Amino acid sequence: MVNYYDILKVSPKASKAEIKSAYRRLARQLHPDKNAGSEETALKFAAIAEAYEVLGNPKDRALYDRRLLDIQYSGTSGDDSLFTSENRHARRWRQMVYEKRYNDIIDRMLAEERLEALAFQRVVYPIVGLYIAAAMSTALRPMIFISTGVIGKIIMVSLFVIGLIHLGGRARDGFVRYTDAEDNIHDSILDGAEKQAKPFSRIAAVGVLIAGFLVCLGIGYVIGTQTTFMARVYPEMFSTEFEPEFFMYPPIVALFVDIMHSLALRFEK
Repeated sequence: MVNYYDILKVSPKASKAEIKSAYRRLARQLHPDKNAGSEETALKFAAIAEAYEVLGNPKDRALYDRRLLDIQYSGTSGDDSLFTSENRHARRWRQMVYEKRYNDIIDRMLAEERLEALAFQRVVYPIVGLYIAAAMSTALRPMIFISTGVIGKIIMVSLFVIGLIHLGGRARDGFVRYTDAEDNIHDSILDGAEKQAKPFSRIAAVGVLIAGFLVCLGIGYVIGTQTTFMARVYPEMFSTEFEPEFFMYPPIVALFVDIMHSLALRFEK
């Protein structure tokens, strides 16, 4: 049986990030475009691509590791060792080791799936908060910035800048994880596996994010023009007109949403 860990030069206990890093390093070295179309290099590139396609997917990797364990503990090598001995205690020892390693495989797969879900949440939650705040700020039209003092204005501007930087970081993480870059090293050799996992280009993703933000602003604006109840009841706190300060609130709300999400995860642990 082909050992994919040896092909990628990683440990069987390597994390998903380590496997991806090893694959990208080898792929850059062995890509046919960088080796004058060498047939030998192309075969090696195909081997590492196949290895990464299996080991890069938690479920496929768990199945593959199970097959490796079955072979290792099948006792077909013919030597007189603990791995092949029919002694009752040796069989019991093999069974205990097998179960321990198999449970480790399942635990690792579940941990990686949890990390993947958390990474998705860290990207999505701030964006959802940004969109909701965009709609709410133009619908309710609060005048927090205008009505506050100098210190309050400084705090709000600081939070706005921090929120923008934070959103930029989350967007960058999302682009790296869920979109294809122009210099993607994957080739048709992977049968489109990566492209199915990353259906958008980064340019398209940026366009979708900006369009979603503008749509939410527009929806809030339409609602705000039709409903002026808050401005009539609290004219000193809410405006009937569109104010530039409304653009400040969405990044601030997104920042606090992400902070609350992070705190919730800490308490959950």
